[in-house]
Amino acid sequence: MRTAFFAGQLRNPSSHRFLRGLPLTEHPWLPFSTSASQTPQDHAAKPGSAGGPAPKSKFYSPAASPNGGDDVILSNMMITSYVRSGDLDAALGVFRNMSVRTTVTWNSILAGYSKLRGRLRDAQEVFVKIPQPDTVSYNTMLACYVNSSDMEAALGFFNRIPRKDAASWNTMITGLARNQRMEEAGKLFSAMPSRNVVTWNAMISGYVECGELDRAVKLFETAPVKSVVAWTAVITGHMKLGSIETAEKLFWEMPEKNLVTWNTMISGYVENSRAEAGVKLFKKMMAGGVSPNPSTLSSVLLGCSELSSLQLGKQVHQLVCKSPLHIDTTAGTSLISMYCKCGALEDAKKLFVEMPRRDLVTWNAMISGYAQHGAGELALSLFDGMRKAGISPDGITFVAVLLACNHAGLLDLGTDYFNSMRKDYGVEPKPDHYSCMVDLLSRAGKLDEAVDLIKKSPFKPHPAIYGTLLGACRIHKNTKIAEFAAKNLLDLDPTSAAAYVQLANVYAATNKWNDVARVRQLMNRSNVVKTPGYSWIDVKNIVHEFRSGDRIHPHLGSIHEKLNELEEKMKLAGYVPDLECALHDVGEAEKKQLLLRHSEKLAIAYGLMKLPPGVPIRVFKNLRICADCHRAAKCISEIEKREIIVRDTTRFHHFKDGSCSCRDYW
Repeated sequence: MRTAFFAGQLRNPSSHRFLRGLPLTEHPWLPFSTSASQTPQDHAAKPGSAGGPAPKSKFYSPAASPNGGDDVILSNMMITSYVRSGDLDAALGVFRNMSVRTTVTWNSILAGYSKLRGRLRDAQEVFVKIPQPDTVSYNTMLACYVNSSDMEAALGFFNRIPRKDAASWNTMITGLARNQRMEEAGKLFSAMPSRNVVTWNAMISGYVECGELDRAVKLFETAPVKSVVAWTAVITGHMKLGSIETAEKLFWEMPEKNLVTWNTMISGYVENSRAEAGVKLFKKMMAGGVSPNPSTLSSVLLGCSELSSLQLGKQVHQLVCKSPLHIDTTAGTSLISMYCKCGALEDAKKLFVEMPRRDLVTWNAMISGYAQHGAGELALSLFDGMRKAGISPDGITFVAVLLACNHAGLLDLGTDYFNSMRKDYGVEPKPDHYSCMVDLLSRAGKLDEAVDLIKKSPFKPHPAIYGTLLGACRIHKNTKIAEFAAKNLLDLDPTSAAAYVQLANVYAATNKWNDVARVRQLMNRSNVVKTPGYSWIDVKNIVHEFRSGDRIHPHLGSIHEKLNELEEKMKLAGYVPDLECALHDVGEAEKKQLLLRHSEKLAIAYGLMKLPPGVPIRVFKNLRICADCHRAAKCISEIEKREIIVRDTTRFHHFKDGSCSCRDYW
């Protein structure tokens, strides 16, 4: 329903790469295993418990073995334990001290290399030294080729395997599917002597990842056994295409669901602008006793952000605090992003400071949060802190940094950061960075320079960059560049309502009413529909939505009384309506009345009526806040002694004691 306007900082919870989590073989000790846990030395018991922790010592010494290193079974178990824990160096230490090695020993070391990218040559050297390689040896070496994405070499090796089992075929088919080579995967699938559930999963998931949902569904319907992986993959495919009802039907029909299935549905709802349905499903999942993971929380918190539901976000935070996820970096980052997007910057800052570990995404989320709230100096200070902490910035970091400079009006500093990206940090500027610079220049009144930058950009301009330029033209009342921007925007997107509306607004701001009428007629003839402006406010977990001149809300009479009362108080405080914001060719009295009924003012008045004293009023708007509502909100914050926070399409405005955090620069 509502689209979040922030630059993406979070790991996308819905991008479940089923193939990347899909087992390559049935050999459980290989990197992508599906069967019950079992070591290569299947005749030996595991030390401790299944999948237990590796021994504490970094390197195994023969002296540590009761048989001077010749206890092959014990050594093999230690190697397997180290490999499982990802400590290949320790495993090699044991391996080198063994005087007797079995094929299982060699296979275990080979499995360690198969888990690491960039170690293909090492794996090849180990494989050629195996005295008597068995099928497991060949399958593990095949997994090394597949994991290195060398599919030609993998196919050549697959064809040389003397005795192929189901794991051999599945490893090759899954590797091809991962690399979106479905035609070759299909040929192997048809030639495979005996298929199992892993084979079907690989093919169905592969077709989904390649966007061939019809073929995936056809294969799914013919599969003799439909596993939860196959069901989930098909649901994912439908969600990607926006076929929500079909995805829902499959979800409730499937005999068993795992956490990935629930995550797929929740994230699918959020991505398809059905955040409310995603949050409801999350509650059902919890009621059913399914514990969330960081991916679940990322989706739910993104849903809370889109619904602007701070209270619900806080409830999710309480859930995190009571679970092992309270120390998880991804979960903490998702919470920071949610608090920033819901207008609770202090809560986000507190959480950031308290986090035991922060990764690049965490720093990006907080820097972006400061930038969107207009705290440019804090954002840039945090950027310096990130660099001092040894974290290298990426492209997303610089989008946040440039936004911070933009909202703070730091033109020279923003230009310096833009020029330093490639030179000092090795980060290539992308279209988003050019858009930020165009916005920075345009807001500062450097419209000609902004046009020059667009023309010099190595990228083909996208619609947003002309929309940014057009919006600035209204502020600076530049009709010539506005016409240039509108023409280019319509060339790229003939259905863009923003091009018509913004150009008409520029003409209206300069009292060119004939041109306003001409643009509106052209818009009607082109069958382009303007996105209606609306604002909303969350009161006791219920979202109340208002449109300008609203006639639907059940409490509208009381709201109008409150606004009339506020109008009198504002007049006494020196407020004068900005009639340029009434974009209609009508009389002054009617313009004042139209301005008083703007959606932002209706939402603020309702918040004053319904929220307890001292509680900040948080209003959200799907368009840019108008200058008159901005002026009025400053005045209301002073006469009512209330903090008012308004989020529009570009940033947050914090109104308090008669002033705004943007310092009237937005």
